[in-house]
Amino acid sequence: MSLLVVGLSHRSAPVSVLERASLSADAQVKLLQDTLAAEPAAEAALLATCNRVELYADVDKFHAGVAELSTLLAQHSGVGLEELTPYLYVHYEDRAVHHLFSVACGLDSMVVGEGQVLGQIKDALALGQELHTAGRLLNDLFQQALRVGKRAHSETGIDRAGQSLVTFGLEQLSGGEPVEAWAHGRRALVIGAGSMSSLAAATLARAGVAEVVIANRTRGRAERLVEILTGPGGTGVTARAVDMAFVGEELTRADVAVSCTGAAGLVLRADAVEAAVGEREGPLALLDLAMPRDVDAAVHRLAGVRLVDIESLAEASVDAPMAADVDRVRGIVAAEVAAFGAAQRAAHITPTVVALRTMAADVVAGEVARLEGRLPELDDKQRAEITQTVRRVVDKLLHAPTVRIKQLAAEPGGAGYADALRTLFDLDPDTVASVSRADVNDADLKNRGRV
Repeated sequence: MSLLVVGLSHRSAPVSVLERASLSADAQVKLLQDTLAAEPAAEAALLATCNRVELYADVDKFHAGVAELSTLLAQHSGVGLEELTPYLYVHYEDRAVHHLFSVACGLDSMVVGEGQVLGQIKDALALGQELHTAGRLLNDLFQQALRVGKRAHSETGIDRAGQSLVTFGLEQLSGGEPVEAWAHGRRALVIGAGSMSSLAAATLARAGVAEVVIANRTRGRAERLVEILTGPGGTGVTARAVDMAFVGEELTRADVAVSCTGAAGLVLRADAVEAAVGEREGPLALLDLAMPRDVDAAVHRLAGVRLVDIESLAEASVDAPMAADVDRVRGIVAAEVAAFGAAQRAAHITPTVVALRTMAADVVAGEVARLEGRLPELDDKQRAEITQTVRRVVDKLLHAPTVRIKQLAAEPGGAGYADALRTLFDLDPDTVASVSRADVNDADLKNRGRV
């Protein structure tokens, strides 16, 4: 395993840099394709959220891999390499595994313990599978990261340590008042219909707002979200969909607005918000969860408007309390990292063991054929019995060594056992390589669609 991750997050970079480094959907696809085309990388996956951009790859050279992945991140984000480099972090092999598992558990989130990152990891794996950039290593890694995250949330109280970014943002808007009390009876506008916007709409509905208005560039997606909110099993809130052209008009009626779109530019400019405030009574609360930002930062200076954005959330999260369960989650992560490493090391020797057993089967077949030539009078029953006896002898001779070598290979430093086995039995490297390729293809087929 030569797993490498190069990235930046709210922990390593200011929001202004994260905002500029955010990647559109098309840029994410191109980055993955270019990473796979780069010489050091055999696999690639990208975890891109509102507060992190991380490129994962299976590389054959560490230093060349770091240089290539850093350059590609800079090229596709539009932030110059010289400016981006001070904010990048690098994790390799077990440290890279530990990092992703910590992210999956919410330990590295802006709001510790939030579970939304699991959906983002799931999306990252799905994209890697769709583009065929994620092979056996990254499929295994991201699948296990999802399991580790779910285990942390089910076995500990990490959920008590944090909440979703939406809930945290609404708490900042409410100024210390319980969100349910603050939101009750208010009119809400949600701009966007993606996963974060859907969560915002549902959270506001459950908090008791009187109405939720969904605005989205694609009217159909907004209407589908309205159906979810108002349909059977929904929240029971009054909801309606509008075109983006009516956002300014809706701002004159809404008490709270949440915006999280994938737009490259500003969705709410300061002059538009100022105009809406001039036509309304009472203050307007704005929550901007987009990266890059949807709401003009100049809105902070407008009277009658309270704006909470990613930058202000980052500042507020520094003082957020951490639950005692965080230590338990860290223990789960450490154990899962060790288990993943052992499994990968054991898997590394499997092609060599398969090649050895294939060679043994060929030897048995050759010897049985030679015996048939020397003893043509053998009938089918005798021939079958002799063949089965020889196979049992070979299997018994190989069983204990192959089981033991798999156990040894799973231990730290066990990678050399595969080389020793190939040398001792003079196994053809091409045969071992062909088994490895087949194993990768089988894993890719089995894992695709399992997210």
